[in-house]
Amino acid sequence: MKRLLPGLILLLVLTWLGSAWRIPETPPGEFNFKKFGDIPVLEAGRTKPLDTVARNTLMIIRGRQTLRLDHGQTLSAIDWLARVAFDPAQANRYATFAISNPEVLGLFGWEQRDQSCFSYNELEPFLKKIDEQGQLAEAVPPAQRSPFQTAVVNLRNTLMVYQQLMHSLRPREMQNFTAEIGAYEKLIPRAMADPLQKVKLGICEKFVQNYRDFAAASSIQPVPPMDAADRQRGDWLSMGESLAGALADGRISPVTKAYAAIGDAYRANRPGIFNQEVARLSSLIAVDEPAAVNRASFEFRLNQIAPFYQSMGLYVLGFLLVCGSWLGGSQSLNRSAVYVMLVGLALHTFGLAARMVLQGRPPVTNLYSSAVFIGWGTVAFGLILERLHRDGIAMACSAMIGFVTLIIAHHLAGTGETLEMLSAVLDTNLWLATHVVTITIGYSAMFLAGMLANFYVIRGVLTRSFTPKSAQSLASMTYGVICFAALFSFVGTVLGGIWADQSWGRFWGWDPKENGALLIVLWCAIILHARRGGYIRQRGFMMLALFGNVVTSFSWFGVNMLGVGLHSYSFMDKAFPWLILFAASQLALIALAAIPLKHWRSCPTE
Repeated sequence: MKRLLPGLILLLVLTWLGSAWRIPETPPGEFNFKKFGDIPVLEAGRTKPLDTVARNTLMIIRGRQTLRLDHGQTLSAIDWLARVAFDPAQANRYATFAISNPEVLGLFGWEQRDQSCFSYNELEPFLKKIDEQGQLAEAVPPAQRSPFQTAVVNLRNTLMVYQQLMHSLRPREMQNFTAEIGAYEKLIPRAMADPLQKVKLGICEKFVQNYRDFAAASSIQPVPPMDAADRQRGDWLSMGESLAGALADGRISPVTKAYAAIGDAYRANRPGIFNQEVARLSSLIAVDEPAAVNRASFEFRLNQIAPFYQSMGLYVLGFLLVCGSWLGGSQSLNRSAVYVMLVGLALHTFGLAARMVLQGRPPVTNLYSSAVFIGWGTVAFGLILERLHRDGIAMACSAMIGFVTLIIAHHLAGTGETLEMLSAVLDTNLWLATHVVTITIGYSAMFLAGMLANFYVIRGVLTRSFTPKSAQSLASMTYGVICFAALFSFVGTVLGGIWADQSWGRFWGWDPKENGALLIVLWCAIILHARRGGYIRQRGFMMLALFGNVVTSFSWFGVNMLGVGLHSYSFMDKAFPWLILFAASQLALIALAAIPLKHWRSCPTE
C-alpha cells in the first residue's frame, strides 16, 4: 500500500485540479456572467476582459474578489460589476466600503460599532466632506500621514474608483438607454444635413454635452474602433466618447448599441435577451479586434483557474506530507510530497508564463510579480536540493517560502492592476529584463538560505532529532545556496548599473534600491569570507544566514517604503509592521542560536 500511496495522492491532486479547471455552463434562465466577463475592454492602458476589471476594482474597494451581502449571498466580481454599472440603485445599498478608523467615522457623526462596512448610499451625503479631507491629506507625503489621513485618502480613492465604474457602461439615472440612443441617432442625419435647423441641432448638442459628461466620469473604454480610419485616429473609446463623436461621424458604433441593450435587459431582469445581446456583442468585437478577443479569453480563463491560489494549496499539502514523513519515517510520504510540489511548481510556472504572454514583458515588472517570482525560484531551488539530499528539509523550507510569498502577492494585488509596468521604468531592453530576473533569483536564494538557517536553529534548540550529520548536511546546503545567491545578486546588480547607465545616464546613483542590492552582495561576501577564513564555524555561519533574511527583506521591500529614489514604487503603511515583525523574528532566532550549545536539546558541532 505504501508503494501505491504517492501515485494515489498524485491522482487525487490531478482530479481536484481537473474539477477546478472546468468552467461550468450557465443554467438556462440565468444571466451568463461568464460570457459577459469574457468581453474585452480597454482599461488602464491595456485590453483585458471585464472579469479582470471587476476583480481588480473589487480588490481595491473591498480587498477580495467576491462580495458577501448582509443576507448571506455571495456575489462574484463580474456579477457585482453588472449591478454597479447597470443597476446602481441596487448596488449602492450593499455594504461595500470598509471603514475602521474612528476619526473617519467621526466625520459623519458615527460612533465605532459592530458595523464596519457601509454602503454608497450611507456615504453619499458626505462625499464633499470626504473629498475635502482627502485633498488635505494627499498634500502630506505618504510616509508622514497619520492613520486618519491614510484612512481618509484610501476611502476617497475607493469612492472615486466606484463612481468611475458606476458611470462606465451606462449613465447612472438612465432608464431606457436603447430608446435614448435611437432618438439621438434619428436626429444626427437631420442635424448634419441642415445645420441651420437650430432646434434639432440644439437638441443634438444637448445630447452631446450629456455624453461628454458621461465620458469624463468613466474609467473604461469598451468601444473598439469601427474601421481602419478610426484606428488611425485613435484607440478604443468610452461609451460617452463614442456617442459624442457620432455627431461628427454620422454613425453610432453597433458595440455601443449592444452595451445599451445589455444594460436594458439586465435592468428589466430578462436574462434571455441579456445573454443574446452579450453573444452578439462578443461577435461584433471579434470581427474587428480578434487579437483582443483571444487575449481577453485567455486572461478570463486564467482568472478562473487561479494557478497561484492552487499552488498555495499544493505547497501547504507538500509541507504537511514532508512533516508526516518525518514523524512516521515513511519515504512514500516524502515521495508524495515531491510529486505534489512538482505539480504546484508546474502551476506556478504556468501562471508566470501566462503573465509574460499577456504583458509581453519579463516575469518581474513590479512588487507583485517579484513576490510571485521569488516564490517560484525558491520552490525550484528546494526541489533541486531535495534531489541531491533527499531528506525533505529544503523541500519543506521552500514550500513555506512559496506559500508565504504568494500570500504577500495576494495582498499586493489589493492595489488593483498587477500587470502594469514599474512606475520608475521608462524604457525596457535586454539589460533591464536580465537585471530584474537575475536580482530576483538572488532574493529567492537568500530567502531559502535564511529559511534553512531557521530550520537549523529551531530543530537544534527545540528538538532532540538534530544529529551532527544532519546539521552538517543542512550547513552544506545553506553554504551552496548562499554562494548561488552571491553570484546572482552581484551579476544582477551590475546588470542594473548597465541598464541605468543607458536609461538614466549614470551607472550608480546611490539610490536606496541600489544600496539595498549592494547590501545583499556585501553581506554574502561577509558570510563567505568569514566562513572561509575561519572566523565563524557552523553555528555562526547559520546566524549570519539568518541576518541575511533581514538584509534581503529590507532590500526587496523596505526601501520601497522610504518614499524616495527612482525605485520607490509605493508606500504601504500596512506592510511596515509585518516587515518589522519579520525582522524581529529573525533577530530573536539569532539570539536563540547564541545560547550555549549545552542548553540546546540537540548538539550539532560548532
